[in-house]
Amino acid sequence: MLRSISVVIFALVVCSCSSPRPSEVKAAAGPPAVAVAKVTRETLARELVLAAEFLPYQEVDLHSKVAGFLKQISVDVGDLDRAGQVIAVLEIPEMADEEAQAKAAKQHAEAEVERVKSDLERTKSAHEAAHLSYQRLADVMKSRPNLIARQEIDDAFAKDRVAEAQVSTARAAIASAQQQISVSEAALARVRTLHAYTRITVPFAGVISKRFADPGAMIQAGTASSTQTMPLVRVSEIDRLRLVLAVPESAVPRIHVGAPIAIRVAALQRNFTGRVSRFSSREQTSTRTMETEVDVMNTKGDLVPGMYADAMVTLERKENALCVPVAALNIAEGKASVLVVGADGKLEARNVTLGMETADRREILSGLAEGDLIVAGKRGTLRAGDTVRPRESRGGQN
Repeated sequence: MLRSISVVIFALVVCSCSSPRPSEVKAAAGPPAVAVAKVTRETLARELVLAAEFLPYQEVDLHSKVAGFLKQISVDVGDLDRAGQVIAVLEIPEMADEEAQAKAAKQHAEAEVERVKSDLERTKSAHEAAHLSYQRLADVMKSRPNLIARQEIDDAFAKDRVAEAQVSTARAAIASAQQQISVSEAALARVRTLHAYTRITVPFAGVISKRFADPGAMIQAGTASSTQTMPLVRVSEIDRLRLVLAVPESAVPRIHVGAPIAIRVAALQRNFTGRVSRFSSREQTSTRTMETEVDVMNTKGDLVPGMYADAMVTLERKENALCVPVAALNIAEGKASVLVVGADGKLEARNVTLGMETADRREILSGLAEGDLIVAGKRGTLRAGDTVRPRESRGGQN
């Protein structure tokens, strides 16, 4: 038993003596490998991603100007229409009677003008005869004062004045009759205008996105005060869409008309481009955001109103900026530094001045030069003066 214990103890002593020390293992393995990245020049862009919904560029519910029965409707949901196309016709039976009445009133007024014109000619003739009669008597009175009685002269003068007044009255009657013609023409034009409203046309090219009425339905006038007035159809312009963005207050100063906007539509797995077309120039107090509209062309109809999209608003952009991965920076007490790998593999701690920041890159204003190698990942126990074996990393991570 004692012999077996001695053998075991001897074996343990031999093993402990033959195991290498940690420092000897480290020396045999060489300098540790660390992930490094080159300081490069790139185009940096700081973007703000905003979720938004596509809306039709124009959309309107078409109402009727006049009340009537829907005689026919030639469109349905999904139909494309051109501007000015007739899509529905109303039937208003009493309107034909109103037009006939207006025409008759106009004809009566025209006939009345002809009658008063005849009266004017007659009164003119009567006035001329009365005036000549008075003039003759007046001439005789001058040549032979005692030949004609004064009463006869006065009667002739009175008839002349009466005839003259009748001429003036006839002329006024003509003006009144002509005015009545204008009134009748206006009434007829009104009836014809209302009749034109029985044909419903599309105000702009678009698609019928909803249909509300079928033939035979009673359509109320769209000018009625009742809020229950039923439209005929809803027309949406989709060749061009609006993307309304709620831009936060911090980004408002960088919004301007014409700025390019990158748009990602997840439902289609496609990217589109648009430009800022207009903005409200006023923040909503409830959300501290400003409504900004982006027009997106949709001539092929790939986009559908109601789709969601992510809009990338470029807040800041710098070309040819000297930059490093964000993971390479060590920021402490308001100062930033990096570990630079020298040509001999030794590490050097170097302070840097930072500029623009993106999701994974940071601009370097001073402290580094293009092509410098820096430790790109976690530093761990690395310190300035250590010797390392650089291993270049694309993403700036270990």
